[in-house]
Amino acid sequence: MKSRLPPLPALRDFIHMYRLRAKKILSQNYLMDMNINRKIAKHAKVNENDWVIEIGSGPGGITRGILEAGASRLDVVEIDNRFIPPLQHLAEAADSRMFIHHKDALRTEIGDIWKKEPNRPSSVPWHDSKLPQMHVIGNLPFNIASPLIIKYLRDMSYRRGVWEYGRVPLTLTFQLEVAKRLCSPIACDTRSRISIMAQYVAEPKLVFQISGSCFVPRPQVDVGVVRFVPRKTPLVKTSFEVLEKLCRQVFHYRQKYVEKGLKTLYPPEMENEMADELLKKCRIDPTTTSIKLGMEQFADLAEGYNEQCIRHPGLFLYDYTNKQHNLESLSKEQYPLPPPVPVFDSPSDEDSEWSLRNFNL
Repeated sequence: MKSRLPPLPALRDFIHMYRLRAKKILSQNYLMDMNINRKIAKHAKVNENDWVIEIGSGPGGITRGILEAGASRLDVVEIDNRFIPPLQHLAEAADSRMFIHHKDALRTEIGDIWKKEPNRPSSVPWHDSKLPQMHVIGNLPFNIASPLIIKYLRDMSYRRGVWEYGRVPLTLTFQLEVAKRLCSPIACDTRSRISIMAQYVAEPKLVFQISGSCFVPRPQVDVGVVRFVPRKTPLVKTSFEVLEKLCRQVFHYRQKYVEKGLKTLYPPEMENEMADELLKKCRIDPTTTSIKLGMEQFADLAEGYNEQCIRHPGLFLYDYTNKQHNLESLSKEQYPLPPPVPVFDSPSDEDSEWSLRNFNL
């Protein structure tokens, strides 16, 4: 049976009661419609006895939806001290189910929140079809949404933080344009670096859109709610950092031939030879464009580039915008090689044979 919240002031009255004004400098926008707040909790698939971390709870609209859905524990991470008193009000009403962390989400290791909690839900093996009874949910300020999702995708790829406990799903709000990029298919104008970074390690789904008119103050854009379920097996066999660097350079010249972006990965004296070697090995037409490359081709490029970086110490550290960079000096740095490919326990035999064709891209 769900734990009911006692009667509370309406969200709009709550905001007036505590004199809460959204700060433009923090990209704050309050989601006032409780039906939509509840819908976010529903699409995040919060059930009774689940544990939830909410990022950027603000005045507590989605917070209420999560508690109403029956979560047995809710930890909220909020940086703005103006929201602490109204959140404490909610915590008192939640009967010891809610805990407040007055912290910056970008600097908070959310996995540490539950690390010492003996009663947390059981961890679930990564290759199990069942997901843990845990969730990360947030209505993110626009100014931190992109760096925060990159942080969480990186942690997901290393199965660290909250993903130590299994394939914990992640449900976040983004500007609609960013939401579409995250979920973008091949050969679509919205295809970008973040599309590849999200889709190689998770299955992002745009679950619904929210009109900007539902927020106060009203933003100039609509909002998309995206749910990420970590993949059992990443689609690229390199470290997150290697793939991210490759994608950043390839998508830097979106309208140009892919060859042009690839050449920026190498010093001028090597760019023609190395880019040509990589393209030939991956059997990719040098005159195609980045948005036309599929996940299998990005996997081949990243794995090929990773091999080149191992053959040529210092290459991974090379930055074409730094005119002082040369391989001889970079090879003498403390870490001249790319980060190693994460290694985890092997899946069961029935999961061990896989192909990119088996995944939704």
